[in-house]
Amino acid sequence: MPKYNPAQNNTVVLIILIALGAFLLYSMRIIAGTLLSTLVLYTIFRPIYLHLTQKWNWNKSLAAIGIIFSSLIIIVFPILSLSLMVINKVSEFQQKPEDIQKLIERFETYVGSTFNIPHALEKIIARLNTYATELFPAIIGGAANIFLGILIMYFLLYFMFTQYQTFEKGLLKYAPFKQDDAIKFAYELRNTTYSNVLGQGFIALVQGSLVSLSFYIFGVQDAIFWGVISTFLSFLPIVGAPFVFIPAALIQLSNGNTTAGWGILLWGLIIVINIDNVIRLILARKIADTHPIITVIGVIIGIPVFGILGLVFGPLLLSYFILTFKIYDQNKSADPKV
Repeated sequence: MPKYNPAQNNTVVLIILIALGAFLLYSMRIIAGTLLSTLVLYTIFRPIYLHLTQKWNWNKSLAAIGIIFSSLIIIVFPILSLSLMVINKVSEFQQKPEDIQKLIERFETYVGSTFNIPHALEKIIARLNTYATELFPAIIGGAANIFLGILIMYFLLYFMFTQYQTFEKGLLKYAPFKQDDAIKFAYELRNTTYSNVLGQGFIALVQGSLVSLSFYIFGVQDAIFWGVISTFLSFLPIVGAPFVFIPAALIQLSNGNTTAGWGILLWGLIIVINIDNVIRLILARKIADTHPIITVIGVIIGIPVFGILGLVFGPLLLSYFILTFKIYDQNKSADPKV
């Protein structure tokens, strides 16, 4: 009978564990966005859950269900509704090619003679169509996948809340950091999540609302729709909202609406763009502020993988990576043997 060798057996178990872990990760790739959504919602609503259960003595299950329904109303339904609005409007544009062609011709005549930029609007429209296709693939692909993702997300979220102590102790126990570093990582992860989701989301909402308001004031059609588009694009710092209001201003100028054209342009350049910096300055005092470079690179990485959620998840994952690297680098500097 072969002699029992603990080290050898542990090595075999480790290899099996790694193989099974790699298989599970590969199998779960299709719900990666759902898992990340669950983590984000848990991080955002955890303080509210603790307040309800500890301060107000709510039942754990009741508090979890209340948060789930609240997040559906506040976050999920609006995002789905706005996404469907964009999809419908893009389809409407595609069904009226003659109107689009007339608009392009007037725009090209004005911009080509004034700024010497040929085929500018055609390029913008083509790029917008590309963005729409990349931003909303899940909705285009069908409602079944969306419903399944939401169901899994809230199923996990319910048990994460009702068993949060067990969940968090498990994270601390199996985290690849010392306990102090694990707690620090959790604290920084919370701030990073707040910055990317709440902070950047608030900035995008304000900029989109301001664009919509300016369009309404100056009589541009579909002001709410273009405000929604600006909200999505405003997750890209600096280049987001101008991608909407600058072409709109030039279109108004090409139609001879000088007051509306210059009004939209000045409103956008003076108020819409600069409100970004003002809000970032305020948020930096309250929570961590994500650098615009991280946001831009994260969005570029995230949109092809997560669709519209990549506007948030891309910068979030990049921020998590940088945070993990910082902790690793600090441990490496503190321990000369590493």
